[in-house]
Amino acid sequence: MTGFRTLDQADVKGKRVLLRVDLNVPLQDGLVSDATRIERMAPTIIGIAERGGMVILLSHLGRPKGPDPKDTLAPVAAATARIIGRPVAFVDDCIGPKAEAAAKAMRPGDILCLENTRFYAGEEKNDPVFAAALARLGDIWVNDAFSVSHRAHASTEGLGHILPAHAGPAMEAELAAFSRVLDAPQRPLAAIVGGAKVSTKLALLGNLIPRVDVLIIGGGMANTFLAAQGKNVGKSLCEHELAGIARDILDQAKARGETQPGVDPQAVATLIVASLEGALMMSRIQRNDEALRRVQAHLNRYLDEEVSGS
Repeated sequence: MTGFRTLDQADVKGKRVLLRVDLNVPLQDGLVSDATRIERMAPTIIGIAERGGMVILLSHLGRPKGPDPKDTLAPVAAATARIIGRPVAFVDDCIGPKAEAAAKAMRPGDILCLENTRFYAGEEKNDPVFAAALARLGDIWVNDAFSVSHRAHASTEGLGHILPAHAGPAMEAELAAFSRVLDAPQRPLAAIVGGAKVSTKLALLGNLIPRVDVLIIGGGMANTFLAAQGKNVGKSLCEHELAGIARDILDQAKARGETQPGVDPQAVATLIVASLEGALMMSRIQRNDEALRRVQAHLNRYLDEEVSGS
């Protein structure tokens, strides 16, 4: 997987670097209760500053539907300053006069954290006007927020059409891992896909089906596949309206399992998608414990018959 520029290749000296990071960290009583994500980003932030760049942090926090004090990034900026051992300025907006003035006042080595990008509807809509307003703050865009880059938002995708774009170290590492797994994998190859919604994973599932030998669906999205097969998921999270699409994916998986060449059918060689008859799904079935026991029983049967017998 090649064809992208990395932060190491960027000349950041004297440049304002819009650094998209994932600072969506848990807060308790107005303080960061788990700083793991900040700690992971610290080397990148410090590295840009030490190379003479001006670091402008872009992130979201929570799922606000407009400005909301409980989702402000102010305490996250303070926690970031403590972790990296450097001052981190904060401005309570991410576009407009306040943000532009703060960015203009920066000097090489400075670090600025902007307010929650999701305070504006244009972020999640990937609005070109909003993206252009963000772009006015910087000279270079670096995306180091792999965990949110499956969503084409203004700060995770739109900026790449306006400013010189580079992958940060964390993004680069993830893309390299993808390349090792998808371009020349050792087989049999299994993938586990989780999350709450099938609707946000359709492209991913379609891309994985022809590539993997085993696909295990987990999380809340497994319930949609269960419901599509007529299973009772009770009150668990489920996108019932996507039952037809789920059945199409199941059909593709079945065809892949039946026609896949070069894999021992007695090994882990059948593509498995959300079937109580076939595999474990770590789904949040809240109806009763019996449902979970059934899942475990089917997993055990699968392992005994398919894996141990290979």
